[in-house]
Amino acid sequence: MASVVGTYARAFADVVAKPANHIDYDRALRELYGMEALLRQSDQLRRVLENPSIPGERKRAVLGAITAKIGTLPQVRNFINVITDHRRLPLFSEILKQLEHELNERQGLAEAQVSSFRQLSDAEKAMLEAEIARMTGKKVRARYEQNATLLGGAVVQVRSTVYDGSVKGQLERIREQLIED
Repeated sequence: MASVVGTYARAFADVVAKPANHIDYDRALRELYGMEALLRQSDQLRRVLENPSIPGERKRAVLGAITAKIGTLPQVRNFINVITDHRRLPLFSEILKQLEHELNERQGLAEAQVSSFRQLSDAEKAMLEAEIARMTGKKVRARYEQNATLLGGAVVQVRSTVYDGSVKGQLERIREQLIED
């Protein structure tokens, strides 16, 4: 399914990136994540859209009414229609994650997940993001969370690479060295 997910994500990224469309990447993603949340919250809506016995034009009418009410970009509405028509709605969350990655790559952004023992100050966040930018060679978009199990420091994940500067990680490395000796 990874290739299917990637195909849809790249196709929509091409639409968003097309200069003639003048689409704000962040707005498109916000709207898509909003639709994902709506589908997660409404079992009834999801069942209607995933039901193969309901004609496509009826599903598009339902989606059209919803997207018109919330003011969704036409391209976002069309993308959701395509996913629904091709019965890919169960993959919507995976497609969105891949789409976000694809758009970030096209913008030269590195997505970083930062876990720290305590809430970081703005200055600490700026310093950390500057270091991540230096290591990746990209602009950084970081998400922060607190994790009391780290004991101190921080763990940064950029895609599949993990930079562990936590006290817990340091203690674990010391423990492994002691076991090896």
